[in-house]
Amino acid sequence: MASTRTPLMAGNWKMNLDHHQATHLVQKLAWTLGDAKHDYTGVEVVVAPSFTNLRSVQTLVDADRLGIRYASQDVSAHASGAYTGEVSASQLAKLGVTYAIIGHSERRQFHAEDDAVVNAKSKAALGEGIVPLVCVGEGLDVRQAGEQVPYTLAQVDGAFDGISADDAATIVVAYEPVWAIGTGEVATPEDAQEVCAAIRVRLSELYSPEVAGAVRVLYGGSVKSGNVAAIMAKPDVDGALVGGASLDADEFAAIVRYQQHAVGL
Repeated sequence: MASTRTPLMAGNWKMNLDHHQATHLVQKLAWTLGDAKHDYTGVEVVVAPSFTNLRSVQTLVDADRLGIRYASQDVSAHASGAYTGEVSASQLAKLGVTYAIIGHSERRQFHAEDDAVVNAKSKAALGEGIVPLVCVGEGLDVRQAGEQVPYTLAQVDGAFDGISADDAATIVVAYEPVWAIGTGEVATPEDAQEVCAAIRVRLSELYSPEVAGAVRVLYGGSVKSGNVAAIMAKPDVDGALVGGASLDADEFAAIVRYQQHAVGL
């Protein structure tokens, strides 16, 4: 049976671009996609600028009525108060942010964010109507030990702890094998399918087959136009969390249009 889940291509810009460069990239991406022609109900397109660029991107998207959505790269677990340097879900909601990337491997590695923090941030986002885009995945040592599935599922368990079935069905999960991020290495389509399918089975166990069937599971890790079609051909991969390639409008647009170069798979 064909999936009814809308593919999602999300570009994580990380700590790149100033607000002028950010708006230029969004303009070029929209132009390259042929904004009036691209069916955003067929493939959803999301960009995740740094915090300083969100307002500029919002202004452009609203003014030009672009179909591109935007995400924050993080969100605070706290609603407000004396938390210098953090940005709350309510502040992001006022900017029209649709998604918040939570638990990215770089946040886990460099800011010591554990599953409890990921869970708290996810709940904070959900409380303001923002969809958590929760990142999970293993490092090279775990992969070499053959423990990638139980390791990743433990992160899923932590992220979804105490979250209702209705909210869980809206969450996006991104499987990002850490050893394949920014390295030029990429998990094979079969590697991606193995873990993405296991995530869906776990969600069925935690909730129901209906919830598991609604959740979109993305793959992230050196995704490019040359490999995305093969990855997207797998039944439990619903999109991609794209890093460096999303900084190139032509390349990211080609990733979004993966169906056009899927011939020959």
